[in-house]
Amino acid sequence: MQRGVEWNFEPSLDRIAALVDLLGSPQHSYPVVHVAGTNGKSTTTRMIEALLRERNLRVGRFTSPHLVSMRERISVDGVPLSEERFVEIYADIAPYLEMVDARGRRLSFFETLTAMAFAAFADAPVDVAVIETGMGGITDATNVADGAVAVITPISLDHVDYLGPDVGTIAGEKAGIIKPGAVAVLAQQRLPAAEVLMRQVAEVGATVAREGLEFGVLSRELAIGGQLLRLKGLKGTYDDVLLPLYGAHQAGNAACALAAAEALTGGDEPLDAELVRQAFLGVRSPGRLEVVRRGPTVIVDAAHNPAGMQASLDAVQEAFGFEKLVGVVAVFEDKDVQGMLELLEPMMDEIVVTRNSSPRSMDVDDLAALAEDIFGLDRVYQVERLDNAIDRAIGIADALGEFSGAGVLITGSVVTAGDARVLLKVEESG
Repeated sequence: MQRGVEWNFEPSLDRIAALVDLLGSPQHSYPVVHVAGTNGKSTTTRMIEALLRERNLRVGRFTSPHLVSMRERISVDGVPLSEERFVEIYADIAPYLEMVDARGRRLSFFETLTAMAFAAFADAPVDVAVIETGMGGITDATNVADGAVAVITPISLDHVDYLGPDVGTIAGEKAGIIKPGAVAVLAQQRLPAAEVLMRQVAEVGATVAREGLEFGVLSRELAIGGQLLRLKGLKGTYDDVLLPLYGAHQAGNAACALAAAEALTGGDEPLDAELVRQAFLGVRSPGRLEVVRRGPTVIVDAAHNPAGMQASLDAVQEAFGFEKLVGVVAVFEDKDVQGMLELLEPMMDEIVVTRNSSPRSMDVDDLAALAEDIFGLDRVYQVERLDNAIDRAIGIADALGEFSGAGVLITGSVVTAGDARVLLKVEESG
């Protein structure tokens, strides 16, 4: 943690490249599926992991940010590193960190965690690693690995200070994970992003698989606890796939994950259909439209930009059909807060604004002022602490739902989702 916060860094591969060179390039010890994009990266990474593990492969998974424990980011066989193992891996690479630091190139927090993941996976050893980028692609620390499969989830505006002011520029950054000879699995994209990604595919000689063309969701319908899918993969069609997650965006993530798993296996034969069903049936995505309490229903969601918020709200409306909805919102001040609040306003009867545990959390007075402009004074409640805000929202929902169904949606940030899971005593994220 003394290496600084992960959102404040100088984009460069020089530092991480020097470190992994000293470590013997552990990221080249196993095939890599590399995942970038704006929304859906972590869930898609988990889905790919589930499909590969169902094939009896030993899989390393690296995701970010974490909800509760830093150890969540590095998992082997679906289990986060133990506290003891996490410390052991850090101790193993610490002398090499100091060597790079001594050259005047101090490694960042995220670069250190990335190197720890690469080393842990090589030491395990894993059969394959599924690696999520932290931010961007070209200069993201994870990009010292060469993905045999590169997955690009939907791209929208986020991290504009680092990645660029428009979707096309951001896509150019994320396209950097598509390497020569790789299979590029592309989720449906806005046209400016799609054009940039396809240009990268052509320039490096990658093979492309596009959602809606080479693979995709053929049909979906609501089911108890999730949705029932019919998926078209790269090698076959898979019927009666029960996905215990909500929303069309999660169905799209599932299609991308399936195409990635098929691309990695090689050959022309489809995956075993029952294997695919079992893998998706066991998928969990903590903090992503996660029901954490009933009576009233309380949902935790990590949406933190307008595109992600719209996808989540569409899913809430489709899957839950609340007659009344109360929001608990805590956001980072550097995000498009107004854009998110404008999307929330038509869906929410009341909103409780608060803050999360991050120093980046927007001041409650400022957030309340923005919310009052959009919602009106009579629909906004201002509460300084998240625990009290959740209690207030549950109380409002109880009152609103006395004669009709009411729910609570806690959203605005990954940190907000993680804090809420701790406060509501949800089991540790795997």
